[in-house]
Amino acid sequence: MKEKYEVLPEAEDRIVYVRPVAVTDLPEEVQEQAMGAERLYAVHDSHGERLALVKDRNLAFILARQNDLTPVTVH
Repeated sequence: MKEKYEVLPEAEDRIVYVRPVAVTDLPEEVQEQAMGAERLYAVHDSHGERLALVKDRNLAFILARQNDLTPVTVH
């Protein structure tokens, strides 16, 4: 077999981490947009950069998978 394949991205580059965040720990302008929620879920890349904030864990996992990422829960 001499077929060439495109190089797949490193597995660690496709993993994102989902963790709960207390709304009170977020900047004031984000707190104002939380619409009364006490907790949001953050999606972070492997370098710790926050990619998204969403209202629930299930939505965080859906968002990650729709973007071809593998979500992992962080405690």
